[in-house]
Amino acid sequence: VQLQASGGGLVQAGNSLRLSCAASGRTTFSNYALGWFRQAPGKEREFVATSSWSGYFGDSAYYADSVKGRFTISRDNAKNTVYLQMNSLKPEDTAVYYCASGYRVALLTESHEYDYWGRGTLVTVSS
Repeated sequence: VQLQASGGGLVQAGNSLRLSCAASGRTTFSNYALGWFRQAPGKEREFVATSSWSGYFGDSAYYADSVKGRFTISRDNAKNTVYLQMNSLKPEDTAVYYCASGYRVALLTESHEYDYWGRGTLVTVSS
């Protein structure tokens, strides 16, 4: 599975940005947990959001406290794509954002739980 993230850029505080991450390769996208992580300069990579999907429960999501209420993770299993809608952006959201997938139907918050990672996309929020 290869992941390709896109959509990063420079944005003013208070504005919005949407990141996309497309998966390619032989995969049944719905069988994968999907996640977004970020790494700010000089800091460790941190969890942002995760999505899980099951035929019974549908979509489930979980967020880091720092983004809860501002960010929304969503997935399009038919397009093998996961999104991160980021609203009310703050300068402290500035980081390289990474998407990841793990072959589990679960909400995964730890980076070691993921099997595949995309290259990051830089988000810069100016004050």
